[in-house]
Amino acid sequence: MLELIITKQQEKTNIMLVENGILVEKHEENENRHRIEGNIYCGKVKDVLKGMQCAFIDIGNKRNTFIRLKDLLPKQDETKNSALNIIKNCNIKDIVKTDSKILVQVKRDETQSKGARVSTHINLPGRFVVLMPNTNFVTISQRIENEEERNRLISIVKSILPNNIGAIIRTSSENIEEKILKTDLQNLIKKWKKIKLEYDQYNLNKPKLIYDNKVVIRKTLIDRIDKDLNKVLVNDKKSYKDVNDILKSMNIHNNINLELKENENLLEMYSLKEQLKKIENRKIWLKCGGFITIDRTEALTAIDVNTGKYVGSKNLEQTVFKVNKEATIEIAKQLRLRDIGGIVIIDYIDMYEEKDKFEIIQILEENLKKDRTKSQILGFTKLNLLEMTRKNICNSGN
Repeated sequence: MLELIITKQQEKTNIMLVENGILVEKHEENENRHRIEGNIYCGKVKDVLKGMQCAFIDIGNKRNTFIRLKDLLPKQDETKNSALNIIKNCNIKDIVKTDSKILVQVKRDETQSKGARVSTHINLPGRFVVLMPNTNFVTISQRIENEEERNRLISIVKSILPNNIGAIIRTSSENIEEKILKTDLQNLIKKWKKIKLEYDQYNLNKPKLIYDNKVVIRKTLIDRIDKDLNKVLVNDKKSYKDVNDILKSMNIHNNINLELKENENLLEMYSLKEQLKKIENRKIWLKCGGFITIDRTEALTAIDVNTGKYVGSKNLEQTVFKVNKEATIEIAKQLRLRDIGGIVIIDYIDMYEEKDKFEIIQILEENLKKDRTKSQILGFTKLNLLEMTRKNICNSGN
């Protein structure tokens, strides 16, 4: 059974995905550092820097956001080569002017050292489709492999898309009835028209939030609603309203058991408090007696595998492989649980057989299939370090 548990305590909200009592994903929101990724603003251009081909946009936060030239120009179909050369001869000062108003969406939250990154490329995710205003192309998830089904879905979407609006057809749309798919798309089109109208009618005296994405809750619901999500539990009225509004917008509020357990400590369920504490540990013990350590830096995440207490029973090669195998399964779990994004370097115990390295990669690939965000395994380097990348949940798309 898959449950979404949202518990608010003082200024902190924990958003947890629990599978048969086991915590598999955890996200945290703090009122002092609220996530704004996915939010849409009417912003004001503050500075335009020709030398860096970027601009700074005031959206009402303490720190200005920044936008690249690439994100100011019309979005191109990246499957075509022409998209790679589109910005070469452009001057950003011909595209955007200081003190003008601009409709932007936050693509990446700010960090301690950098402001948030924004874009004029708006994405509105639905249950089956992601709407892309101001584009003219439709793409489809590569995970839908049946050519006949791909053509069917593209034909349905194109038949009702207005001019100058594109879409990404999500994996969840496979074999969905035409009526249901059209309803999802029409709801997104209505939402976009409302956003655009509010922006057009707003006289810029100060920046304004036009659309609150409620990024973590919305994305979790959209991604898991068609994958056996049974129940949503919340302990405060605001979260209850947020979830209910999102479910209604997807016409599925009657399909999910949504319960308000006001002021209850939901962390007492399934020993969630203890499970949350383990996420903070740098060292994670494996069943065999080995362990892994996880060290996160701004540039990358380094994961080290150690034999620990395990000495094996046959030979060194089998001992090493057993620890590395268990470590691989745990690493895939921890990447998802801690929502580790960016570059990940894994320092396995040295393996000298190429077949063992190949099998470790296969095990990692298999376990990463449980993750709902994209990752890429680049393989082992000459120093026997495994390189991979993973997108954060909140930064991922399809």
